[in-house]
Amino acid sequence: MHHDLLYAINTACNTLIKARINHQIKAPSLRVITVDGENLGVLAIDKALTEARNRGMDLIEISPNAVPPVAKIMDYGKYQYDENKKVKAAKAKTVTTEVKSVQVKIGTGEHDLELKAKKVSEWLGEGNRVKIDLYLVGRSKYMDANFLKERLARILKLITVDYRVSQEPTKGPKGWTLYVEKK
Repeated sequence: MHHDLLYAINTACNTLIKARINHQIKAPSLRVITVDGENLGVLAIDKALTEARNRGMDLIEISPNAVPPVAKIMDYGKYQYDENKKVKAAKAKTVTTEVKSVQVKIGTGEHDLELKAKKVSEWLGEGNRVKIDLYLVGRSKYMDANFLKERLARILKLITVDYRVSQEPTKGPKGWTLYVEKK
């Protein structure tokens, strides 16, 4: 049990360390670049470490799979800061969309449909996809498909934002389902 916990912690720590620095670098020779972007050429590991030490900075392996591996002479704290900044910028650009769901029945009244359509319009405005379920019970499951699609279309007419049907109505065990999203 104790061994498994140590292994898990060690594995988590290894995944956090993305780049090898200074004496962690195992390659015998490296292509070395300075913080200013100057290429010092291919140096032996000991000469690269001496060069980094003389400049008061760290030697950071930035491209370990290249032949020879590429290392940069710079402050490790600045390197971590820049990497975190890149990750945050990438996260900020990602758009997360949720699938919101609304359920209607054959006999849902006009006022209730208007309220549900208002909510669907809100969700579409936020950039979410919306799943609209026409819930069927008992004998209504066996009604004419065109009639049931017309019942679904009632709520679509009340949506106030521009939308498109991303997935046509499909029949499921509990009724009909339709997906809409913002244009």
